[in-house]
Amino acid sequence: MASLAEMRVEQLEEFESERPAARPEELRLLEALLFASSEPLDQAALAKRMPDGVDIKMALAQLQADYASRGVNLVRIANKWTFRTAGDLAWLMTRESTETRRLSRAAIEVLAIIAYHQPVTRAEIEEIRGVVTSKGTLDVLLETGWIKPRGRRKTPGRPLTFGTTETFLSQFSLENLGDLPGLEELKGTGLLDSRLPGGFSVPTPSDDPTLRDDEEPLKAGDLELALVPPLDPESDSSSSGGSAQ
Repeated sequence: MASLAEMRVEQLEEFESERPAARPEELRLLEALLFASSEPLDQAALAKRMPDGVDIKMALAQLQADYASRGVNLVRIANKWTFRTAGDLAWLMTRESTETRRLSRAAIEVLAIIAYHQPVTRAEIEEIRGVVTSKGTLDVLLETGWIKPRGRRKTPGRPLTFGTTETFLSQFSLENLGDLPGLEELKGTGLLDSRLPGGFSVPTPSDDPTLRDDEEPLKAGDLELALVPPLDPESDSSSSGGSAQ
């Protein structure tokens, strides 16, 4: 018969074998950095804070897999990493006192054009929509932080070019603009008529921040000029010679 001491040793060994393996130190460090940060972090910023020799890409993939079935998930948005409440639990964070501001149809159309056609100027937006776009519509989108001036077009008048921001990607849970729906997806959701004119296509969006050959950098004061005081509706419509939307 085994002695009491031997039985205790056996119980301890059994307990140790059933206890989960200790979490690798690099994953604990990475986990702590992401939880402590008030904003998403890119891979390079995380790598600088980690010990030498750590495969940051592999560590992020492992951590993302570890959290895939938890109440919070590790997600990548605009090539930056952050923890977010799991999608199926988002309702827990909803406050009944929250008031949703709906964008006007004009603002939604302008936002979609900028997302798919950026970099794009106000005149180019109007050409695509076929109607005059009021300055107030662009102001609303600038104030939400979903669009921003990119540069100036190298054409007479040097008009501002606009593009989307990381805030836009975060708001709509997009890793990059390539995740926006294409032609077939838009048809499938009923947002586009299945009987489209010949040659109709949906452009492939790109959020490459590099200025194009026909753009020049913004100068001091350009960002302030992007936001203008809202125009009086009557004076706006009378000066434009048509309906402003």
